[in-house]
Amino acid sequence: MAQTLLMAFALMLVIEGLLPFIAPAAWRDTFLRLAQLADGQIRFIGLTSMLIGTLLLFTFS
Repeated sequence: MAQTLLMAFALMLVIEGLLPFIAPAAWRDTFLRLAQLADGQIRFIGLTSMLIGTLLLFTFS
């Protein structure tokens, strides 16, 4: 279980690092736009991301 969790975390880091590596200017612009969003909007994005991730986990397991 711990090994699977570490592998998932490692994969997340690889995927998260792709955009800043491939297109740093686009990543910077996106990050600046995200920083200007209201707290409620950021929470909604986070909640939506968690729900989609949970749905994918239950679908493919």
